[in-house]
Order: sequence, then C-alpha cells, then structure tokens
Amino acid sequence: MATVKAGRSTQDVQNLHDTALRRCADLFVALAGLVLLGPVLLVLMLAVRLTSPGPALYLQTRVGRGQWEFSIVKLRTMAVGSDRQGGLVTGSADPRVTSLGRFLRSCRLDELPQLVNLLRGDMTLVGPRPEVPRFLPFYTERERTLFQVRPGVIGPGALLFATEQVQELDDADDPERVYVTQHLHPKLRCDLEYLVHRSLRHDLRLLLETAWVVGGRK
Repeated sequence: MATVKAGRSTQDVQNLHDTALRRCADLFVALAGLVLLGPVLLVLMLAVRLTSPGPALYLQTRVGRGQWEFSIVKLRTMAVGSDRQGGLVTGSADPRVTSLGRFLRSCRLDELPQLVNLLRGDMTLVGPRPEVPRFLPFYTERERTLFQVRPGVIGPGALLFATEQVQELDDADDPERVYVTQHLHPKLRCDLEYLVHRSLRHDLRLLLETAWVVGGRK
C-alpha cells in the first residue's frame, strides 16, 4: 500500500476536507435517503423487533471529529446485552449475532439509520469511520490526525476490513487482540492515505467499491 505523502500538514487536512460544500452534499443525501428509504427502514425495524426481543435500534458511543464522543445509530444485530458479554469486535460467525442480524450485516443494512447521524452532522458520507473509545489508546500520534475531520458513514479502511479480513476473527480466541495487533493499523493507514487524495472522484470510487462489497464481491 502506498505511504501517505509528506508535505501536507495537520491543519491542511482540516481546512481542505471538511468544507461547506461537503456538508451541503451530506444534508442532501441524508434528507433524500430518509425520504426514499424511510419505509424500508421501518420494515427492517419491525423485523428486528419481531425476530429478537428488545429495541430495534442500537446506540453505541463512538469518537468523532475533535475526539468528541457521540452516539452512532444502527439496527440492532445482536441479542440485547451481548455487547456486555464479550468483545466489541465480532466475526461473521459470532454466536451473539442473530440470524436476521447476520443478513443485515452482510448487506450493510444495519448501517442505514446512520442517515440520522449524517443529518445531525455527526458524520459525513465518506471518511474515516468513527472509533470505539476502547481502541483509542492504541492509536499513534499520526493516526490521531484522523480525528480532525468528520468520520464517515462509508470508510475506506472499514471497506478493507469488511472483506476477507473480518473472517479471520471467527477462529480467534481473542478477536479484539487480533484486531488491534493485525488489522487496526493497516485500516488506519488506508484512512490516512484516503485523506491525502480525498476528492469527489475518489469518493465516488469508494461508493462504487462499497456497492461491489455489499453485492457480495471481494
């Protein structure tokens, strides 16, 4: 993987990439998405309630721009309380994931409620994914510069992790340790590289790659 180019300062990243135009695009996508996909989201929420006791939505604390914490919204894919009974990193065959939850994750439909986060300004459409506070101590100083931009609903590093890498966690005795030691830093390097080349063209390419992965392609 290519290394991050030198000569672009921390302040450059902040000034060049969280623009008013990007925010306007986020608002348009969020509003259009909620209007067009709202009925689908309601059906999925009902399906979650009918197939597993508990709420349809799951709120998780994440770290975003400026290292401020916010609640990310997802469709619940695990049994209630499962996040307190094991690690926060899960493989594709984690027994805590419900049968419907496994389908929602494979199609990335569990991320659909993040249109609300997009509307509120917690997130942007494409950017480094927001982090779970537990993993923040493992970040290097350079990796912490990722918190100078809004986190993304679609992340280039997360796209890398969403393919065959996540399957390695199924056979691990300690999935979180494997994630931190083997996957976290390559994922963050991908996010850093993305910020260097961030542009409309690059974002469109990542959207197409996401559609490719959701469609079952590697």
